[in-house]
Amino acid sequence: MTFGSETGRRVAIVAGVRTPFTKAGTALKSFNAIELGKLCVAELLQRTELDTREVQAIVFGTVIPNVIAPNIAREIALMPMLPKGVQAFTVSRACTSANQAITDAADQIVLGHIDVAIAGGAETLSNIPMLHAQGFSDAVVRASKSKSMGGRASAVAKIRPRDLVPITPAIAEPSTGETMGQSAEKMAKLNGITREEQDQFALRSHRMAAAGTADGRLTAEIMPVYVPPKYDTFATADNGVRSDTSFEQLAALKPVFDRKYGTVTAGNASPLTDGGACVLLMSEEKARALGYPPLGFIRSYAYAALDPGEQLLQGPVLAVPVALKRAGLTLRDMDLVEMHEAFAAQVLSNLRGLESHEWAKRAGFSEPVGEVDRAKLNVMGGSIAIGHPFGATGSRITVTLLNELGRRGGQFGLMTVCAAGGMGFAMVVERA
Repeated sequence: MTFGSETGRRVAIVAGVRTPFTKAGTALKSFNAIELGKLCVAELLQRTELDTREVQAIVFGTVIPNVIAPNIAREIALMPMLPKGVQAFTVSRACTSANQAITDAADQIVLGHIDVAIAGGAETLSNIPMLHAQGFSDAVVRASKSKSMGGRASAVAKIRPRDLVPITPAIAEPSTGETMGQSAEKMAKLNGITREEQDQFALRSHRMAAAGTADGRLTAEIMPVYVPPKYDTFATADNGVRSDTSFEQLAALKPVFDRKYGTVTAGNASPLTDGGACVLLMSEEKARALGYPPLGFIRSYAYAALDPGEQLLQGPVLAVPVALKRAGLTLRDMDLVEMHEAFAAQVLSNLRGLESHEWAKRAGFSEPVGEVDRAKLNVMGGSIAIGHPFGATGSRITVTLLNELGRRGGQFGLMTVCAAGGMGFAMVVERA
């Protein structure tokens, strides 16, 4: 049963936009996630010329929340051009956070609760919160509760040098202590993914993204962002795409996570990235009434999960067959496939998993999904080249896929995203 068929309400993706995706510490380093979200939502409203009174909900995803303003969706919704009554909430499902935002908003439309929503995500890896040791926190709390200067001084005097060492959030599993990169290394070994395969895939990502940038297909979905503090220059494209890289250069890089036997390098992994992205969702009827031709419709979606101590980033292999079944389609029906590229090892492991009878059985199916036609896969590159702001990537992939389907005259597209916690996401979209 396809998404929305029970209520007869199809969800249209009307438009989408994003900031450039820039490496952490570069062009967008001065922005926080809320500001990045505001930038792309404001641009989306301007590009679509939508009467802002039509917006009923804003749903945004982020992975590293702002401890001062954790509901970034509500902060975005309080921009002057939007009605103060717009409902807004923030979601977090690791690297699938923007996908969660989109499907949560779409669910509300299917249920008939709303007709128009903006959904997406934003992330800054340049401005992550720094924590202090418990001893420092305890001393500060005691000092704040003290009623005398002597008491406050006594509390502060108990702080030791070790208490001042900042704690930086790690990209690691709380349950296992294993980092993403270590997980990718494990997957490469378990699935027989060679270093050469990974570097060739990374090279392909850069070449495809460079071509999509040069001919304007990728930049069409990007808004220019003036760069602080002088605002006399602006970013207009993803700055991680390397048109000049070569297989030899990638092959020369040293492994990062297993220096002796490893195959995962900075060159065949996605970089830490800043950026924001969002889409405009409407019920089919509302889009028609307002005169907006949809980029496409959500036909089905599925989430899945597995033990993070096993193959952390293999979740999409379990989600894809469910999404395809719900869509009433097969892999052969897909005109394009977009897979988030956390690591080349992860994508190649996912591709092999989709061909595996064992993984099909684990997902509850008797036959595997099948082999993905490489000519249909990530035809404008992926996160290895474009970058990966955790909370925003899912929205970027959605828009990239729908835009390219339209250019090619395709009908169906499949997207997948892996995520921390052993989670995975898959969605089938359909052109009108």
